[in-house]
Amino acid sequence: MGAHLPGALGLADRRVLVTGAASGIGQAAAECLAQLGATLVLTDRGPLDETEARVKALGVPVTCIQGDITDEALRQRLLATGPYYALASAAGVFAGKPGMSEQEAFDFVMGVNVRATMQLASACVDQMIARQEGFVVLVGSAAGRNGGGLPNDSQAYATYAASKGGIHTVVRWLSRRAAVHGVMVNGVAPGIVATPLSAPMKIDTSVLPMKRLGQPHELGWPIALLCTQAASFTSGAILDVNGGMFVG
Repeated sequence: MGAHLPGALGLADRRVLVTGAASGIGQAAAECLAQLGATLVLTDRGPLDETEARVKALGVPVTCIQGDITDEALRQRLLATGPYYALASAAGVFAGKPGMSEQEAFDFVMGVNVRATMQLASACVDQMIARQEGFVVLVGSAAGRNGGGLPNDSQAYATYAASKGGIHTVVRWLSRRAAVHGVMVNGVAPGIVATPLSAPMKIDTSVLPMKRLGQPHELGWPIALLCTQAASFTSGAILDVNGGMFVG
């Protein structure tokens, strides 16, 4: 895969780590990266069998490491499988687990969406700095831009929006560290995408500019692009991919 592509888009023989790869945006990003020829390392707390099969069908090498990115041991295992040319970080949660208190849910969402993501991304950037090249893409949200585009005054939604705003800040913080070393760090801010994460939400698509939800591949391709030399002069950007839901 990838041999027929323009050089700036090809990822043949490039190792790329994708988190949250079992479904949704992470799975789509893995498939898009595979079509560019990347050698993939996939991780998620859920089973990766489906994504692995899809990627293998595209003819690229893939390694699957199942686990929770809040687990330091898992993060160290992922780092030991590097170094990586690119990181596509799509792991995230929308709310706490059933039975959690409001405080526990807040800590859980922030722990996954911000703390663990920041720790893994920072460590990958350190590896990339040592090689003087690399690309990092963190998945934020339109909710992190505008506080949430849907009528919802719950603390759970506020927590999610705050966590994704935190990711946008992490992108900028990492960019300031990394760009001078030739490592490009960027983010994407999806609108509402048809994924398992959004499935429980009751969404009136008639109020959306395009009258529909986004599809995972519509995020997968922008993420993949930001993992290539096509983004060699792009750093610290948050790319809005939301069908016009938020225009900054």
